[in-house]
Amino acid sequence: MNLVIVGSMGYDDIETPWASGSDVLGGSAVHAGVSAAFHIPEVPGQESRIGLVSPVGKDFSKDDQSILEELGIDLSGMSILPGKTFRWSGKYEGSMDNVETISTEVNVLGDFNPEIPESWTSPRVLFCANTHPESQISVLDQCPDSEITAIDTFMLWIETEFEKLSLALRKSDLAILNEEEICAISGEQIFTKAITPVMSGSALYGGVEAGSGPRGLIIKRGSSGVFAHLPCGIIALPAYPVRDLIDPTGCGDSFAGALLANIAGRNGALNDLEFMRSAMIHAVVTSSFTIQGLGSDKLRTLERGIYHARMDRYRRIVGL
Repeated sequence: MNLVIVGSMGYDDIETPWASGSDVLGGSAVHAGVSAAFHIPEVPGQESRIGLVSPVGKDFSKDDQSILEELGIDLSGMSILPGKTFRWSGKYEGSMDNVETISTEVNVLGDFNPEIPESWTSPRVLFCANTHPESQISVLDQCPDSEITAIDTFMLWIETEFEKLSLALRKSDLAILNEEEICAISGEQIFTKAITPVMSGSALYGGVEAGSGPRGLIIKRGSSGVFAHLPCGIIALPAYPVRDLIDPTGCGDSFAGALLANIAGRNGALNDLEFMRSAMIHAVVTSSFTIQGLGSDKLRTLERGIYHARMDRYRRIVGL
């Protein structure tokens, strides 16, 4: 399997200054998976190269399941459990840099103990999206032969599960975090000062004596772009200047999905500066489409000609 994604699948109720929707197909695994599927399209006659591991409830729509499968995503790792599917409700205002969470219904995601299908335990890339750190540790331990392991998180786990999150970070090759998260983990107010203590392990639970942190950090900065500190060097890229912003939900996950899809199968990817820059450019451009529709709608219907035209414009913007 090229890419195994472990995270949430659910339904979102979203309100922004420009659009609103209920029961929008969402969740970290969905956004990352849809994005990755665009970059690793299904090949007729061959096995799927992207697998999702997530729980859903009995209320999860078979139509939504078909939508994901038609994109070439393998849902063999999806568990249909008694109860209701994860649900989130949020409201964006103004510049939409921050969201007000109205409600979070964890439902079947609460006690989920992920089990990776046996044939998926040696993926080229394993992505632990922002689920509970204990689940992330379990997944990382189930897939010790992954070529690259990547992890995401969010503020709740930093505040309530720091010890377990620190262990998950130490087990990962790459952490894909936003600016607020990396600063909260390190205790620093400036993200560039946060990098060294997180990577060295000094800012993690137990300090350097417990081991170093991830080999690489990718810091999502919203409208300010993205910054990466990797074994191959430092990469900084601006955001693509989108005018018609609709909904930023899932942009970070679609960024991660595109990035990881582009490095899957590339030996020594984290040590190749030009290759990682190219993968990050794809991730920036992909996430710029996500924000132009509700949920993953825009990305699911994206035409490749339109994508490549924007890619060319972005390369000219950054001088490549």
